Amino acid sequence: MYKRSGIMALTTAGIVLCTSGLAPSVSAAAGGTGDGKSSYAESNGLTADDIGLINTLNEKALELGRPDKPVGDALPRATESLRAPAAADGRVTPPAEPLDRMPDAYRARGDRATTGISNYIRKWQQSYSHRDGHIRQMTEQQREQLSYGCVGVTWVNSGPYPTNKLAFASFDEENHRDALATTSPRPGETRAEFEGRIAKQSFDEAKGFNRAREVASVMNKALENAHDESAYLTGLKAELTKNNDALAGEDSRSNFYSALRNTPSFRDRNGGNHDPSKMKAVIYSKHFWSGQDPRSSSEKRKYGDPEAFRPDRNTGLVDMSADRNTSRSPAKPGESYVNFDYGWFGDQKETNPDNIIWTHANHYHSPEGGMGPMQVYESKFRSWSSGYTDFDRGTYVITFIPKSWNTAPAKVKQGWP
Repeated sequence: MYKRSGIMALTTAGIVLCTSGLAPSVSAAAGGTGDGKSSYAESNGLTADDIGLINTLNEKALELGRPDKPVGDALPRATESLRAPAAADGRVTPPAEPLDRMPDAYRARGDRATTGISNYIRKWQQSYSHRDGHIRQMTEQQREQLSYGCVGVTWVNSGPYPTNKLAFASFDEENHRDALATTSPRPGETRAEFEGRIAKQSFDEAKGFNRAREVASVMNKALENAHDESAYLTGLKAELTKNNDALAGEDSRSNFYSALRNTPSFRDRNGGNHDPSKMKAVIYSKHFWSGQDPRSSSEKRKYGDPEAFRPDRNTGLVDMSADRNTSRSPAKPGESYVNFDYGWFGDQKETNPDNIIWTHANHYHSPEGGMGPMQVYESKFRSWSSGYTDFDRGTYVITFIPKSWNTAPAKVKQGWP
């Protein structure tokens, strides 16, 4: 881990900190959920002021992903960013890597393998960069996107900035109801903290991920021979109806049925060119905090809102419209929490969750700044889904990319051979 400098030079909106720099420790955060995990601030020696400033900047940076932004307006031109003084925010775009340079092996430890951003670029170029069968060098704009950290890894692989509209999760209603009825708050635990903890424990990330994979599989089947959107939607609804899937009953204007047409690359002549058969459904994940409603009680913002971001019990869809990327509020002086974490999965075919790989990162790339250089991780599912006390929700999101893109290889080998 880097040695943190005394002062963090963070002053612009182009900064994203992510939360997976270290495996969770065994010590619980003060005021936490009592699940034996620490916060990111504790794990990395950051102050509440540090995290508060970072989260403010994160929220501004996420304005880049507003759905009303014109296509192509999501990112300042890389040359403009590069001309800005590095001292302004510490984030810099990594340099280009030769296309013929092979990556070094990652540093593997347990369920996680780690490497620097430049080595990830070399791996990406060899195994992820293909367009129509040709290996390509990561462009300046793509390196700019990548430098944003965990969301940058998902961004550079998915093309459009993540908008999280087709999110899935699994919530055990019966387990939640029984736990509330048969257990009591722990010593010193408030009712709000108890209810938030029970709600968090009633989510099953493995089932949520499997639901997203199941739906993506059906979508990909409907995409295969559909050369216009009407044919895709007809085939999708027929397949869902045949499987007795509740998604068949979604309103035709819902995010579920409009997702393809709202994907920028589907409309692009170099992407789908309005031909569904040229597209494929892929998956990424987001971890975040439930207590985001500014109108709710401070206790819900501290300990989580048991009612917030629950999936529809029939479809598994999560309404993410209330996600403001707001971090957990501190319950006690000195606590601080970051606001989200992203992981890229793509379209891997491996069925054993112990063998699938999630690619993510620790924070934005700041080799000369207080945060230090960006590290990229390849984690097994158990490591990715374990999280921190900063989060009580984990969703698995479907998006679309052109089939000609190989940013979602069917098989990913952790750490490179």
